[in-house]
Amino acid sequence: MDANARRVNPVFCTIVPPHVLDKLARSDDPAIADPAARTLEHDALQRTRRRLTTVRGLAPSVSGTVSDKPNRTIYDAGHRETIPGTKVHAENDQPATDATVNRAHAGLGATFELYLKAYGRHSIDDSGLPLNATVHYGENYDNAFWDGERMVFGDGDNDLFLDFTLPVDVIGHELTHGVTQYTANLEYFSQSGALNESVSDVFGSLIKQYSLGQSADQADWLIGAGLLGPNVSGVALRSMKEPGTAYDDDVLGKDPQPATMEDYVKTGRDNGGVHINSGIPNHAFYLAATALGGNAWERAGQIWYDVLTGGELSKTAQFADFAALSVAAARARYGEGEEQEALLKAWSQVGVPTN
Repeated sequence: MDANARRVNPVFCTIVPPHVLDKLARSDDPAIADPAARTLEHDALQRTRRRLTTVRGLAPSVSGTVSDKPNRTIYDAGHRETIPGTKVHAENDQPATDATVNRAHAGLGATFELYLKAYGRHSIDDSGLPLNATVHYGENYDNAFWDGERMVFGDGDNDLFLDFTLPVDVIGHELTHGVTQYTANLEYFSQSGALNESVSDVFGSLIKQYSLGQSADQADWLIGAGLLGPNVSGVALRSMKEPGTAYDDDVLGKDPQPATMEDYVKTGRDNGGVHINSGIPNHAFYLAATALGGNAWERAGQIWYDVLTGGELSKTAQFADFAALSVAAARARYGEGEEQEALLKAWSQVGVPTN
């Protein structure tokens, strides 16, 4: 494949939405406002750099063969905004004395394993792409992001946000932006951007469920549980089960995610509300997965993976496009049975047409 064919959109994706950080940056308390403002400034700069840089996928392994084992390397930024930082852990090293390093290593592995075992995918690009991560990034940096090549984790401010390696679904979410980058390459704006975010939430949740051995009805369907500080009134960044209920806090504000198209948010902020309106396709997946029961990464997850990798999903796809393709994928793989019916009902419940 030539270089032009492998070019992808310059997307800079963070787990904490800009609207949350923007509210924090306006706080009267400098201890809250300053870290949020620095994080916002950093993220805005990174987004500008990504728009000005063509991001290319890496070439497949020279041998033409790929391993069923991950190739992980962890770097330490030393609380500077330096990427990648100092190499501190390689694939076959013994566990580090730094718990953050070990969590990053484990989270990369959990993501690799779900994609391999459930879908036969060899790493992010399906060609054995090495999985690299940088930890201890910046000073009180309140975010984690996929920069097109690696995962980067802040330590949080230890008040509102804790260490960003704590929730494995955050790691899975960000790495799945890489999977999307190498497959459908959904544009990061409006509904296609919300789908981009939603796909990352879906597979981030599935990675957590797979690693914990949880069925669809045992899962919490939360994104970022364990990330919020102990004094925050909330349980996570987002809820797929009940969008709009993840947090309601005097400092963070109220979770703005809608669950249905009736409450779709029209905004020019956050690339057209990509972190907000993702609640709608998130909820559709939750409804379908719980209706089908069992392990959500199997039938429901397989259908989402088929849509993402099937080659028919446009870069500018709208919710209705994804919905129609998911129904078609269910029918193609499972026939006109309960899988198709679960998809039709789920999308109907959130107000998204499938034809």
